Amino acid sequence: MKILRDHQFAALSDKGASVAIGNFDGVHRGHQHVLNLARRLDAPLGVVTFEPHPRQVFAPDAPPFRLMNAEARANRLRKLGVNLLAELPFDARLSGLSDVEFVRDVLVGSLGISHAVVGADFRFGKGRHGTAETLQRMGAEAGFDVTIADMLEGDAGAVSSTAIRDALSNGRPEEAAAMLGHWHRIEGPVIHGEKRGRELGYPTANMGLAGLHVPKPGVYAVTVDVRDGPHAGSYGAVANLGFRPMFELEEPNLETYLFDFSGDLYGAHLSVGLVEYLRGEAKFDSLEALIAQMDADSLDARAALRR
Repeated sequence: MKILRDHQFAALSDKGASVAIGNFDGVHRGHQHVLNLARRLDAPLGVVTFEPHPRQVFAPDAPPFRLMNAEARANRLRKLGVNLLAELPFDARLSGLSDVEFVRDVLVGSLGISHAVVGADFRFGKGRHGTAETLQRMGAEAGFDVTIADMLEGDAGAVSSTAIRDALSNGRPEEAAAMLGHWHRIEGPVIHGEKRGRELGYPTANMGLAGLHVPKPGVYAVTVDVRDGPHAGSYGAVANLGFRPMFELEEPNLETYLFDFSGDLYGAHLSVGLVEYLRGEAKFDSLEALIAQMDADSLDARAALRR
């Protein structure tokens, strides 16, 4: 998959793609439905998205809300067969374009798309003036087709990033996975922590959660994909997500203990999938009590992963 991070540099060979346009936060089943509508035998499959997420620009002080960082989104889109990912830099220049200018300068002039698919609630251009119907009319005038996708309904209602965040906030990763079509994954590099887990006999891979929606704090059964380095592969694991009340962390993080693993993961990129919520965070009277609970959590996580 080729990634363009500035639409002004789109090469001639990148033009003519059939694209899905949107933020694609989570790349859930609704997004996958939009992607499927964009698939054509006679054109590369593309995605036009924005980085950072427009909401981060317009509401910078809002609580973190993203389900995926840009790296995780790109990895998921690659797995779904996307050939071209245009990550448009959402800055003052781009956000200031009118709906007409966005179509003329970006979709036609720079990317040269042949077909676009958007959701029924799609809005674009300065002041969110453009709608899906507006794009359809402009596309007909500019020489590209536009398909408007209806919102996908799941067993519990509309599939949306908001519904997925609600499920994760309530400790229901299985419900989130049903809407996502995959386990909710947290991706990024392993960072140095305070190495307490190693002292307790449970060395953990630490990852930051900056900018991401924080699921319900607690202990989870998880799957881990180590994406690079000498230990690349897939593992079962147990993870603590949150603030570790025993040690009073100020910022939330993800600490993952990989089963049947020995080695150094510092700097490696991990993808951690939340499979089952096991229990909430707790503060223990002693390190011995904490270790006993970690033993029990590991057994519970192994059993959950076998299920």
